Parts: sequence; structure tokens; C-alpha cells
Amino acid sequence: MKPSTITLFHNPQCSTSRNVLAAIRETGVEPTVIDYLKQPYTRDQLASLLKAMGMSASHLLRKKGDLYASLAADQPDRSDAEWLDLMVQHPVLVERPIVVTPRGTVLCRPKDRLQDVL
Repeated sequence: MKPSTITLFHNPQCSTSRNVLAAIRETGVEPTVIDYLKQPYTRDQLASLLKAMGMSASHLLRKKGDLYASLAADQPDRSDAEWLDLMVQHPVLVERPIVVTPRGTVLCRPKDRLQDVL
């Protein structure tokens, strides 16, 4: 496979993320894969991805799981800046997968959104 300018922020435990990775590879391209749980986002990096997607931090939150439930219950009116800080501290709070290509940056949930940037 040829190297590419595609980057996938990936969680190998997530079936949607695995399916998006497979779909990219089916095009004959090997993306740069970043396991963001092992190599967490920096605040600037995550803010840049949000800007590129035209999203706020609260729209990129993964709202499943005990961590989100406890954080939301603890302080339900958190600002986007506060959520962004928490997402950097706890990358499991970031919805996935995020794909960056020369054609754009997109949260591939559902995975069909990948076609928008390939």
C-alpha cells in the first residue's frame, strides 16, 4: 500500500473505528494511525481538529460510559473550554474515529461520512 496524507485518530477497541480503518485501506492507502488512548491529544491539537470540523467540544463528547456520566452529573453546565480540558485529560471522552485528509476533517460516525473526505 502506498503511504498517504490520511490520518486516522483510532481506538482499536471501537468497531466503527476498525471499520473506517478497513475502508481506508480498501482504497489502497495506508493511513497514519494514531491510537489516541496511547498517544493522547494535546489541547492545541484537539482544538485544531474541532475547528477543522466546525464543531464545539460538547458536540465531540462521547456521552457513553461512566466517566462522562459522573462528570456531567458533577457539573452539568460545563463550558466548552472545560470539556476540552477534560477531553485532553481523559481521551476516552472523545468520540471516534476522526479522519483528516487533504479534502477535510470529519468525525466518521457513522462510517459513511468517510466518503465526504476521500
